[in-house]
Amino acid sequence: MRIEVDRDTCEGIGMCESMAHRFFEVDDDEVMHVLDANPAEADRKEVAAAVASCPVQALSLVD
Repeated sequence: MRIEVDRDTCEGIGMCESMAHRFFEVDDDEVMHVLDANPAEADRKEVAAAVASCPVQALSLVD
């Protein structure tokens, strides 16, 4: 699985970081960084919940 980000849509709100801080980080300039773009299958539930929490739907998971 791979995490994809629509950079034109992302607003750096940080819901993803609050739900899965091992995979997402929002810096001081409100730019979100994916820390691990290819998480392990064992982390699917956590990452999927973080992706679904994005209020602007800037994140997706691709298998």
